[in-house]
Amino acid sequence: MRSIERTLLGRTLGTLALGAFLVSLAVYFFTLEEMHEVFDAELQHVATAVASYHQAGNQSGQTDDVGSPTRTDIADDSEIVTLMWTAQGQKIFSSDPRVALPFSNIEGLSQPVVGGEAWVVYSTVGADGVTQAAQRVASRDEMAGESAEKVFLPLVGLTVGIGGLLVFGLRRGFYPLEGAAKDIARRSARSLEPIPVEQVPTEIAPLVSSINELMSRLAVSFAAQRRFLADAAHELRTPVTALRLQVKLLQRSKNEIDRARALQDLEAGVTRSQRLVEQLLHVARTEPDGETSRVEPVDLAELVRSVVDNFSNKALHRGIDLGATTPGNVATSIVVAADPEQMTVLLNNLVENALRYTPAGGVVDVEASCCNGSPELRVVDNGPGISEGEQARVFDRFYRGADATALAHDGGGSGLGLAIVRAIAERHNAHVSLQTPDGGKGLMVVVRFSEGTRQPDPPVLVGHRIATTPSIAT
Repeated sequence: MRSIERTLLGRTLGTLALGAFLVSLAVYFFTLEEMHEVFDAELQHVATAVASYHQAGNQSGQTDDVGSPTRTDIADDSEIVTLMWTAQGQKIFSSDPRVALPFSNIEGLSQPVVGGEAWVVYSTVGADGVTQAAQRVASRDEMAGESAEKVFLPLVGLTVGIGGLLVFGLRRGFYPLEGAAKDIARRSARSLEPIPVEQVPTEIAPLVSSINELMSRLAVSFAAQRRFLADAAHELRTPVTALRLQVKLLQRSKNEIDRARALQDLEAGVTRSQRLVEQLLHVARTEPDGETSRVEPVDLAELVRSVVDNFSNKALHRGIDLGATTPGNVATSIVVAADPEQMTVLLNNLVENALRYTPAGGVVDVEASCCNGSPELRVVDNGPGISEGEQARVFDRFYRGADATALAHDGGGSGLGLAIVRAIAERHNAHVSLQTPDGGKGLMVVVRFSEGTRQPDPPVLVGHRIATTPSIAT
């Protein structure tokens, strides 16, 4: 795990050290350049002075090395060596005969290499000969290096001092963050109170705020899960108790007629319990933190025809005219991006609710259409409908209206159908609304999607209804 403090300290000290090195390097080159200018001018002055001196006291007939001293000492690197030559290249004088500098009759500076050492030589050409003043290049480099070293050492000390101040400042700066971490560590698994942000540094305040928002969402989710578990346990208690009583009745049956009736009641109870468990699973899957939806193009018209076909036998058994209304012809499609399995669950719940509360001889229409460019699913029945006072509550889990049990064919559902519908719709960015059909009787449930694509209808065809219960269709 990488430490922010160590990372900041390392990068800052690294930057300072690099800066100190670059400053020292710049000082070295700038000093060397200045030394070249100063010493080159000095060589020129020395060469000119020596030439003037020899011109004043020159005697004719001098031979090579006449007047040159004998040197046995160790030469200083910064020493300036002077030489005097005749116009023909005969050496007249050399301040250090050990240095075999070459003759040059070109006025100005040159940089010969003698004995593996680089020299800077200034030559002055006169009527009676050539005068040279020379200096080793190494001496200039050494003096420039000494100047850079004198600058570098204080910079190193400054870097170390700044590093110490940074360590102190960073630790003081991260102290509020450490306090927040300790506060969280002391909490229990159920403690989701927000972290105080008053003492948190401005730079990490957005992170702490995001954590607080996450904990707030977790608190809401945990509360919803606890309510769901409590409601599910309460709802499962009734069918389990009923199954136990039906098993006892089956055991106490004395003849085939009573046994057959008890078995029929037991089978119906098991079916209701299975349906309740399936709906509880659907509720769990439609939670915000449930299974991730598998999004793909879903043809609503095809979905309507498939669901209506699956419920046709149940509608025929209950004497209800169940039909599918889709736009254009069979080839026309209204497509939305959705989870096909969850879309099937949504429409199954709507159709099953409509069949449960629509009386025999009634009509249930399932429609797929586009309204103002928005795809819609509609389930319309001519049953008893839902009063305006209950329309806002029927989407709550396990809620059943006052007359739901009396009006339903099978004694009423679990109160989860519309809750599942709304949860699935919200996961797909759709809106569910309850309306009264144009006839003023029954219920129309509309699921409107925010976006989708629709293939254009052929201009000569219109929407049509496919009745799946022909024996009672009007």
